[in-house]
Amino acid sequence: MGKVAIVIGATGVVGREVVNLLAEAEHIDRVHALTRRAIDYSNAKVENHVVDFARLQEQKDLLQGDLLFSCLGTTKKQAGSIEAQRVVDYDYQWQAAQLAAANGVKHYLLVSSSGANSGSKSAYMKMKGELESAVVQLGFERVSIFQPSLLVGEREDIRIGEKIGSSLLPALCKLPGLSKYRPIKGAQVAAKMVRVSNTDGAGVSRYVLDEIFI
Repeated sequence: MGKVAIVIGATGVVGREVVNLLAEAEHIDRVHALTRRAIDYSNAKVENHVVDFARLQEQKDLLQGDLLFSCLGTTKKQAGSIEAQRVVDYDYQWQAAQLAAANGVKHYLLVSSSGANSGSKSAYMKMKGELESAVVQLGFERVSIFQPSLLVGEREDIRIGEKIGSSLLPALCKLPGLSKYRPIKGAQVAAKMVRVSNTDGAGVSRYVLDEIFI
């Protein structure tokens, strides 16, 4: 019998690709895509659920299954402040993880960031590291954390800084010592996540950039 997967952040550069790949994966029977607005998925395996992430507790039953792919994320510019960004990048994902763990979800897969560190002076890297530290305490049988560098791919919003970075970084990262900072496509991260979801394992695993490219 195949598995039931839940995806939050299903419209983002990684989450969108995760949903598409899960819909075609033989080890997956159903995909629950939790989004803030209705999405028309053409694959019968995918069920879309419109949720208010600020009131996710009221829809906790949607977080039942075998796998939770946590792909939520925004930018400080989009959110308006680092505090507002933290609500999406930490609070919403943390609550989803709590509810999923309480519902017996066994495998939690998180899109984090290269450089995530709860002790970092960078507010962004700090909250990414804090989320990593928090979710591993929830009792999932397995936690898989993916730490890509700059994500590139088709987005609904245009992020000028990322467009510039995705153009310049590939050349800069050919210099000695900088290869670990090279951009990676959201589709590559998604493919690695789905492959990992179809393997056996336990405990906490972290996948850094070079391991995601494999």
